[in-house]
Amino acid sequence: MQNLNFPSYSFRFKNSENKLSIFDVIRKKFIILTPEEWVRQHVVSFLLEEKKYPKSLINVEKVLMVNGLRKRYDVVVFNPNGTIFVLIECKAPEVKISQAVFDQIARYNMTLDAEFLMVTNGLNHYFCQMDFENEKYEFLRELPTYGENKIEERK
Repeated sequence: MQNLNFPSYSFRFKNSENKLSIFDVIRKKFIILTPEEWVRQHVVSFLLEEKKYPKSLINVEKVLMVNGLRKRYDVVVFNPNGTIFVLIECKAPEVKISQAVFDQIARYNMTLDAEFLMVTNGLNHYFCQMDFENEKYEFLRELPTYGENKIEERK
């Protein structure tokens, strides 16, 4: 798998029937290693190791309903009260982060109401803070570390 724009993390791998799998510490099982899964696992490690989010507040690949359609989000980080703090959309490295990707995460967030958004293909990362009052998002340099209430440094 290609190098991504994240710190170096150690992962557990398993080869079964000529398919390489990576261990997901959140789902507690091996997942077939696709380019998108490679990005997703780096994001999970980034949240745990760099941003210090508790493992118990992170959820990976769950179904949500958007306009009556079954969709699946990549990663969410919950607040301790159960509301969603961060919604993350992961794409494979070869997928360009376009307006369509931001539209996708915005549609998901109409259901989830996350305070922060992250969009990444592993090479390029975009962080946003929602402004629900004005129905827009503001780009940030980074996500808050666990326990920070707000971001001071804006792009």
